Amino acid sequence: MNRNNFLTIFLDGVGIGEKNPDKNIFFKKNFRFICENFNETPSLDNPIVSSFNKYIFPLDAVMGVEGLPQSGTGQTSLLCGINAQKELGYHFGPYPHSSQLDFLKQKSLFALFKDLKKNFYFANSYPKIYFDHLKKSNRVGAFALSYRYADGKLNRAEELRKGAALSAEIDNSRWIEKLGYNLKKISPSLAAKRLLRIAEKNDFVLYEYFFTDHLGHGRHKEYFEQWLNTLDFFLYEILKNLNYSKTTLLICSDHGNIEDLSIKTHTKNPAFFLAAGKYAKIFFEKCKDLSDIKKVFELIYV
Repeated sequence: MNRNNFLTIFLDGVGIGEKNPDKNIFFKKNFRFICENFNETPSLDNPIVSSFNKYIFPLDAVMGVEGLPQSGTGQTSLLCGINAQKELGYHFGPYPHSSQLDFLKQKSLFALFKDLKKNFYFANSYPKIYFDHLKKSNRVGAFALSYRYADGKLNRAEELRKGAALSAEIDNSRWIEKLGYNLKKISPSLAAKRLLRIAEKNDFVLYEYFFTDHLGHGRHKEYFEQWLNTLDFFLYEILKNLNYSKTTLLICSDHGNIEDLSIKTHTKNPAFFLAAGKYAKIFFEKCKDLSDIKKVFELIYV
Protein backbone atom coordinates (compact mmCIF):
# COMPACT_ATOMS: atom_id res chain seq x y z
CA MET A 1 0.00 0.00 0.00
CA ASN A 2 1.26 3.45 -0.93
CA ARG A 3 1.21 5.66 2.15
CA ASN A 4 3.23 8.20 4.03
CA ASN A 5 4.69 6.74 7.20
CA PHE A 6 5.29 9.01 10.18
CA LEU A 7 7.16 7.68 13.21
CA THR A 8 7.28 10.00 16.22
CA ILE A 9 9.49 9.10 19.18
CA PHE A 10 8.76 11.31 22.15
CA LEU A 11 11.55 11.82 24.70
CA ASP A 12 10.31 13.46 27.89
CA GLY A 13 12.48 16.23 29.36
CA VAL A 14 15.19 16.67 26.72
CA GLY A 15 16.38 20.15 25.81
CA ILE A 16 19.24 21.76 23.95
CA GLY A 17 21.62 23.21 26.53
CA GLU A 18 25.01 24.73 27.15
CA LYS A 19 28.17 23.30 25.60
CA ASN A 20 29.42 22.24 29.02
CA PRO A 21 30.36 18.60 29.76
CA ASP A 22 30.10 19.24 33.50
CA LYS A 23 26.38 20.02 33.14
CA ASN A 24 25.19 18.74 29.79
CA ILE A 25 24.95 14.97 29.34
CA PHE A 26 25.10 15.41 25.55
CA PHE A 27 28.65 16.74 25.89
CA LYS A 28 29.63 14.44 28.73
CA LYS A 29 28.68 11.36 26.70
CA ASN A 30 29.25 10.88 22.99
CA PHE A 31 25.80 9.79 21.94
CA ARG A 32 26.17 7.55 18.92
CA PHE A 33 22.83 8.50 17.37
CA ILE A 34 24.08 12.10 17.17
CA CYS A 35 27.81 11.66 16.55
CA GLU A 36 27.42 9.19 13.68
CA ASN A 37 24.71 11.20 11.93
CA PHE A 38 25.80 14.82 12.50
CA ASN A 39 29.09 16.70 12.50
CA GLU A 40 28.48 18.13 15.96
CA THR A 41 26.19 18.08 18.97
CA PRO A 42 23.67 20.93 19.18
CA SER A 43 24.09 23.53 21.93
CA LEU A 44 22.63 26.89 22.83
CA ASP A 45 25.51 28.49 20.90
CA ASN A 46 24.79 26.37 17.83
CA PRO A 47 21.33 24.82 18.21
CA ILE A 48 20.86 23.73 14.59
CA VAL A 49 22.88 20.87 13.09
CA SER A 50 22.10 18.97 9.93
CA SER A 51 23.27 16.39 7.44
CA PHE A 52 21.59 14.92 4.37
CA ASN A 53 17.84 14.79 5.07
CA LYS A 54 18.40 14.97 8.85
CA TYR A 55 18.04 17.99 11.13
CA ILE A 56 18.35 18.69 14.84
CA PHE A 57 16.93 22.02 15.92
CA PRO A 58 15.30 23.78 18.91
CA LEU A 59 11.64 24.29 19.70
CA ASP A 60 10.46 26.99 22.07
CA ALA A 61 8.90 25.28 25.09
CA VAL A 62 8.32 28.42 27.20
CA MET A 63 5.95 29.88 24.60
CA GLY A 64 5.65 33.30 26.18
CA VAL A 65 4.49 32.09 29.60
CA GLU A 66 6.42 32.73 32.82
CA GLY A 67 7.79 29.83 34.81
CA LEU A 68 9.29 26.44 34.01
CA PRO A 69 7.65 24.41 31.24
CA GLN A 70 5.75 21.31 32.38
CA SER A 71 4.67 18.10 30.69
CA GLY A 72 0.89 18.53 30.90
CA THR A 73 0.71 21.77 28.94
CA GLY A 74 3.81 21.03 26.85
CA GLN A 75 2.50 17.72 25.59
CA THR A 76 -0.95 19.18 24.99
CA SER A 77 0.63 21.93 22.87
CA LEU A 78 2.66 19.38 20.93
CA LEU A 79 -0.26 17.06 20.29
CA CYS A 80 -2.95 19.63 19.61
CA GLY A 81 -1.22 22.49 17.80
CA ILE A 82 -2.18 25.08 20.40
CA ASN A 83 -0.36 27.17 23.00
CA ALA A 84 -1.81 25.24 25.94
CA GLN A 85 0.37 27.19 28.37
CA LYS A 86 -1.05 30.51 27.21
CA GLU A 87 -4.61 29.15 27.10
CA LEU A 88 -4.30 28.07 30.74
CA GLY A 89 -2.22 31.07 31.83
CA TYR A 90 0.59 29.01 33.33
CA HIS A 91 2.62 25.84 32.86
CA PHE A 92 0.98 22.74 34.30
CA GLY A 93 1.93 19.10 34.78
CA PRO A 94 2.78 16.33 34.82
CA TYR A 95 -0.71 15.41 33.62
CA PRO A 96 -2.99 17.49 31.37
CA HIS A 97 -5.15 20.06 33.12
CA SER A 98 -8.82 19.08 33.40
CA SER A 99 -9.86 22.24 31.54
CA GLN A 100 -7.85 21.15 28.49
CA LEU A 101 -9.20 17.65 28.03
CA ASP A 102 -11.46 18.77 25.18
CA PHE A 103 -8.37 19.82 23.23
CA LEU A 104 -7.00 16.29 23.58
CA LYS A 105 -10.36 14.83 22.56
CA GLN A 106 -10.87 16.97 19.48
CA LYS A 107 -7.54 18.37 18.30
CA SER A 108 -4.82 15.79 18.97
CA LEU A 109 -2.68 14.16 16.31
CA PHE A 110 -4.50 10.90 16.97
CA ALA A 111 -7.83 12.66 16.42
CA LEU A 112 -6.49 14.15 13.18
CA PHE A 113 -5.49 10.78 11.76
CA LYS A 114 -8.77 9.26 12.90
CA ASP A 115 -10.69 12.00 11.09
CA LEU A 116 -8.56 11.43 7.99
CA LYS A 117 -9.37 7.71 8.19
CA LYS A 118 -5.66 6.91 8.35
CA ASN A 119 -4.06 4.13 10.36
CA PHE A 120 -2.59 5.38 13.64
CA TYR A 121 -0.98 3.50 16.51
CA PHE A 122 0.40 4.19 19.96
CA ALA A 123 3.30 1.73 20.27
CA ASN A 124 3.70 1.55 24.07
CA SER A 125 2.57 -1.47 26.08
CA TYR A 126 1.29 -1.16 29.63
CA PRO A 127 1.40 -3.72 32.47
CA LYS A 128 -1.62 -4.88 34.47
CA ILE A 129 -0.78 -2.47 37.31
CA TYR A 130 -1.37 0.43 34.93
CA PHE A 131 -4.83 -0.80 33.94
CA ASP A 132 -5.65 -1.30 37.63
CA HIS A 133 -4.68 2.36 38.13
CA LEU A 134 -7.05 3.42 35.33
CA LYS A 135 -9.99 1.91 37.23
CA LYS A 136 -9.30 4.23 40.18
CA SER A 137 -7.88 7.43 38.69
CA ASN A 138 -8.21 9.64 35.63
CA ARG A 139 -4.67 10.94 36.01
CA VAL A 140 -3.26 9.75 32.69
CA GLY A 141 -0.49 11.11 30.49
CA ALA A 142 -1.42 13.16 27.43
CA PHE A 143 -0.38 10.55 24.87
CA ALA A 144 -2.27 7.59 26.34
CA LEU A 145 -5.25 9.83 27.09
CA SER A 146 -5.54 11.32 23.60
CA TYR A 147 -5.09 7.86 22.04
CA ARG A 148 -7.97 6.49 24.12
CA TYR A 149 -10.09 9.52 23.20
CA ALA A 150 -9.50 8.60 19.54
CA ASP A 151 -10.79 5.08 20.30
CA GLY A 152 -7.32 3.56 20.34
CA LYS A 153 -6.87 0.45 22.45
CA LEU A 154 -3.85 0.55 24.77
CA ASN A 155 -1.45 -2.36 24.38
CA ARG A 156 -0.95 -4.94 27.12
CA ALA A 157 1.57 -7.70 27.82
CA GLU A 158 0.14 -9.80 24.99
CA GLU A 159 1.16 -7.26 22.34
CA LEU A 160 4.58 -6.92 23.95
CA ARG A 161 5.15 -10.68 23.72
CA LYS A 162 4.11 -10.70 20.07
CA GLY A 163 6.53 -7.89 19.19
CA ALA A 164 3.61 -5.62 18.28
CA ALA A 165 4.55 -2.98 20.86
CA LEU A 166 7.43 -1.81 23.06
CA SER A 167 7.82 -1.40 26.80
CA ALA A 168 8.37 2.10 28.16
CA GLU A 169 12.04 1.29 28.88
CA ILE A 170 12.58 -0.24 25.39
CA ASP A 171 14.13 -3.59 26.38
CA ASN A 172 11.50 -5.11 28.76
CA SER A 173 13.98 -5.02 31.67
CA ARG A 174 11.69 -3.34 34.22
CA TRP A 175 8.75 -5.57 33.31
CA ILE A 176 11.01 -8.53 34.09
CA GLU A 177 12.95 -7.22 37.10
CA LYS A 178 10.31 -5.07 38.85
CA LEU A 179 6.98 -6.54 37.78
CA GLY A 180 7.84 -10.22 37.49
CA TYR A 181 6.68 -10.76 33.92
CA ASN A 182 7.91 -13.83 32.05
CA LEU A 183 9.38 -11.98 29.11
CA LYS A 184 12.64 -12.01 27.19
CA LYS A 185 14.89 -9.00 27.48
CA ILE A 186 15.42 -7.66 23.98
CA SER A 187 18.28 -5.68 22.47
CA PRO A 188 17.90 -2.02 21.46
CA SER A 189 18.50 -3.17 17.88
CA LEU A 190 15.57 -5.60 17.96
CA ALA A 191 13.35 -2.99 19.62
CA ALA A 192 14.23 -0.53 16.85
CA LYS A 193 13.45 -3.06 14.12
CA ARG A 194 10.12 -3.84 15.75
CA LEU A 195 9.16 -0.16 15.92
CA LEU A 196 10.19 0.44 12.32
CA ARG A 197 8.15 -2.58 11.22
CA ILE A 198 5.15 -1.17 13.09
CA ALA A 199 5.69 2.20 11.40
CA GLU A 200 5.72 0.60 7.95
CA LYS A 201 2.20 -0.72 8.57
CA ASN A 202 0.68 2.57 9.72
CA ASP A 203 0.35 6.17 8.63
CA PHE A 204 1.22 7.53 12.07
CA VAL A 205 2.96 5.82 14.98
CA LEU A 206 3.95 7.38 18.30
CA TYR A 207 6.22 5.87 20.94
CA GLU A 208 6.69 7.58 24.33
CA TYR A 209 9.92 7.36 26.36
CA PHE A 210 9.67 9.16 29.71
CA PHE A 211 12.76 7.93 31.57
CA THR A 212 14.90 10.83 30.30
CA ASP A 213 12.80 13.14 32.46
CA HIS A 214 13.09 10.78 35.43
CA LEU A 215 16.87 10.70 35.08
CA GLY A 216 17.00 14.48 34.83
CA HIS A 217 15.11 14.74 38.11
CA GLY A 218 17.73 12.55 39.76
CA ARG A 219 15.54 9.48 40.07
CA HIS A 220 16.80 5.94 39.44
CA LYS A 221 20.48 6.90 39.67
CA GLU A 222 21.48 3.24 39.61
CA TYR A 223 20.09 2.93 36.07
CA PHE A 224 21.54 6.14 34.65
CA GLU A 225 24.20 4.69 32.35
CA GLN A 226 22.18 1.59 31.46
CA TRP A 227 19.08 3.47 30.37
CA LEU A 228 20.94 6.13 28.42
CA ASN A 229 23.06 3.54 26.62
CA THR A 230 19.94 1.56 25.72
CA LEU A 231 18.19 4.68 24.45
CA ASP A 232 21.25 5.77 22.47
CA PHE A 233 21.67 2.48 20.64
CA PHE A 234 17.93 2.26 20.04
CA LEU A 235 17.85 5.69 18.38
CA TYR A 236 21.04 4.91 16.47
CA GLU A 237 19.43 1.76 15.03
CA ILE A 238 16.27 3.67 14.16
CA LEU A 239 18.25 6.25 12.18
CA LYS A 240 20.46 3.59 10.61
CA ASN A 241 17.55 1.50 9.31
CA LEU A 242 15.04 4.25 8.49
CA ASN A 243 13.58 4.24 4.98
CA TYR A 244 14.46 7.88 4.23
CA SER A 245 12.51 8.03 0.97
CA LYS A 246 9.25 6.81 2.49
CA THR A 247 9.22 7.39 6.26
CA THR A 248 9.46 10.62 8.27
CA LEU A 249 11.02 10.27 11.71
CA LEU A 250 10.39 12.87 14.40
CA ILE A 251 12.22 12.69 17.74
CA CYS A 252 10.78 15.41 19.92
CA SER A 253 10.43 16.56 23.51
CA ASP A 254 8.19 18.78 25.62
CA HIS A 255 10.73 20.74 27.71
CA GLY A 256 14.31 20.72 28.92
CA ASN A 257 15.66 18.78 31.88
CA ILE A 258 18.34 16.15 31.33
CA GLU A 259 20.57 18.53 29.35
CA ASP A 260 21.38 20.33 32.62
CA LEU A 261 22.39 17.86 35.33
CA SER A 262 23.49 20.65 37.67
CA ILE A 263 19.85 20.98 38.73
CA LYS A 264 16.98 18.55 39.27
CA THR A 265 14.20 20.64 37.77
CA HIS A 266 12.96 21.38 34.30
CA THR A 267 14.74 24.13 32.37
CA LYS A 268 13.73 26.97 30.09
CA ASN A 269 16.03 25.64 27.38
CA PRO A 270 14.46 24.92 24.00
CA ALA A 271 13.11 21.42 23.49
CA PHE A 272 15.10 18.97 21.38
CA PHE A 273 13.73 18.14 17.94
CA LEU A 274 15.19 15.77 15.34
CA ALA A 275 13.52 15.35 11.96
CA ALA A 276 14.72 12.85 9.35
CA GLY A 277 13.39 11.32 6.18
CA LYS A 278 10.75 12.22 3.62
CA TYR A 279 9.18 15.35 5.14
CA ALA A 280 12.05 16.32 7.44
CA LYS A 281 12.78 19.59 5.66
CA ILE A 282 9.20 20.84 6.02
CA PHE A 283 9.26 20.26 9.77
CA PHE A 284 12.66 21.96 9.99
CA GLU A 285 11.44 25.01 8.08
CA LYS A 286 8.05 25.39 9.78
CA CYS A 287 8.50 24.33 13.40
CA LYS A 288 9.53 27.04 15.84
CA ASP A 289 7.65 26.02 19.00
CA LEU A 290 5.82 22.96 20.33
CA SER A 291 2.51 23.90 18.76
CA ASP A 292 3.93 23.90 15.23
CA ILE A 293 4.35 20.11 15.00
CA LYS A 294 0.61 19.41 14.66
CA LYS A 295 0.30 22.37 12.27
CA VAL A 296 2.82 20.82 9.88
CA PHE A 297 0.85 17.57 9.83
CA GLU A 298 -2.21 19.64 8.91
CA LEU A 299 -0.25 21.33 6.12
CA ILE A 300 0.68 17.96 4.69
CA TYR A 301 -2.75 16.35 4.95
CA VAL A 302 -5.49 18.96 5.12
